[in-house]
Amino acid sequence: MPEGHTIRRLANVHRRRFRGKPLEVWSPQGRFTAGAELVDGRVLRDVDAHGKHLFHVYEADLVVHVHLGLYGKFSMSPVPDDGVPEPRGQVRMRMVGPTHFADLRGATACEVLTESEVEALHARLGPDPLRADADPDRVWARIARSRAPLATLLMDQAVIAGVGNVYRAEVLFRHGIDPLLEGRALGRHRFDAVWEDLGELLRDGVKRGSIRTLRPEHADLAQDRPVYVYRRDGRPCLLCGTEIVRSTHVARNLFWCPACQTTV
Repeated sequence: MPEGHTIRRLANVHRRRFRGKPLEVWSPQGRFTAGAELVDGRVLRDVDAHGKHLFHVYEADLVVHVHLGLYGKFSMSPVPDDGVPEPRGQVRMRMVGPTHFADLRGATACEVLTESEVEALHARLGPDPLRADADPDRVWARIARSRAPLATLLMDQAVIAGVGNVYRAEVLFRHGIDPLLEGRALGRHRFDAVWEDLGELLRDGVKRGSIRTLRPEHADLAQDRPVYVYRRDGRPCLLCGTEIVRSTHVARNLFWCPACQTTV
């Protein structure tokens, strides 16, 4: 599933290509026909992202909400001189602007929401480190009183929005934290360091279009994948040589180094 940096990057691209322009919106697949008809021909006023959720804000306070889920994908191309080509495959939504068009496939959610429904969705989500309005105190309040392990809390979108499996594994390693440590045992000082680091990692992901978590001094240690522990199970830790462990935690793979991540 795409993590928060991917959705923010997508929002930035859509804002640059489509904002301020009337768009042709339709549903070649047919599953979004009613929603597409509501926004077809309207001006796209803005594009926003909150965690793993994308929002296209149109005139009349109509918002197309998209959640890519595990299999969703947006593709975008310039409009050819001879016109937009016929859709290929199962295209849930097509957006056509003066210079570019975008096709959405396989998304978990593609729906039109009112302004009040969007506000309710934002309220259900935790703060997103990529958003200017993110409040770390709100995150800390949830974590500080929780008996749940940090491996659970960091993936809970109601606690922190936008963090997925890769960033969870990597930020915990970078701070030497046992993923099964209870939230209430973390301590505010260490939480502040994790929150700040998540913001930096996510912003770097937006800039690069990919996840890279190795600190500069470790950049040459991994030639195949620029991460410390994610999907490196069975291989030696880049820093201490201990075998990286993988287990299943709340139906997701969890990766960590049992020697480096022992801080309590």
